[in-house]
Amino acid sequence: MLATTPIVHSHNLRRPVTQGPKPYGIRVSLRPGDPFSKIMGADWHRIHWFATAVERDGALTDMSRRHEYSRIGDKPALQFEKIENLAASRGL
Repeated sequence: MLATTPIVHSHNLRRPVTQGPKPYGIRVSLRPGDPFSKIMGADWHRIHWFATAVERDGALTDMSRRHEYSRIGDKPALQFEKIENLAASRGL
């Protein structure tokens, strides 16, 4: 019989895992015409959820920043959009 062991131990995490609702999100998608869409599909996207708008906005700033190893003139190939699960954020 296999024991269920967590993949990550809480003492190794950068931030604690929250069990409550995470109504604030960032939708990450490819820009229209991006050549990577031939591999991933034109409708590829990923959503990251956060417990607070402040946490989400901080993550958005970090995700969309110019990478320190970027070349001059390089632009991020991803689009970032703030989203909100209104039912969860308003407690409906």
